[in-house]
Amino acid sequence: MKAPILLVLVLCLGPTQPTTAHDGALLTEVPDVRQPEDHRIVSGALDAADVGRIRAAGVKHLINLRTPEESVGFDEARIATGLGLDYHAIPIAGAQSLTKDNARRLDELLEQAGDDLTLIHCASGNRVGALIALREAWIKGQPTDAAIAEGRRWGLTSLEGAVRTALQDTSK
Repeated sequence: MKAPILLVLVLCLGPTQPTTAHDGALLTEVPDVRQPEDHRIVSGALDAADVGRIRAAGVKHLINLRTPEESVGFDEARIATGLGLDYHAIPIAGAQSLTKDNARRLDELLEQAGDDLTLIHCASGNRVGALIALREAWIKGQPTDAAIAEGRRWGLTSLEGAVRTALQDTSK
């Protein structure tokens, strides 16, 4: 008799896991995957199967920093939205795209996502880290070295010099 009552309570109360819970085992095949925050995942380039994996893993929002010219032979936006993901693209072509507007746009999307599990990707994570570093400095007011350190946690590598230059250029 106690088991059915317990089952009813569990069903009525709903899942006890936070919205950031996900099945990390499903992400092992996603390239260059890292999780810098509980509800944020960074990865490299995705293929159609990866989009399905991230949705199955519990990701609710997908932010693509690759340009349309980097198309990998499938319509990422169509597949993502078809699977119920909230999909956004901020094309970052390289150093010339490291602007306050793009950092602000990423910040707005992350704020809108709240604590929902969100995956941000480019080809390797480098552009993600670059935009995060700029967000830390320009939006959150962090000093350059702290912003760069945070960018590295998210995947910043070869664009570090461009990020430092952008932070010194007040016209961006």
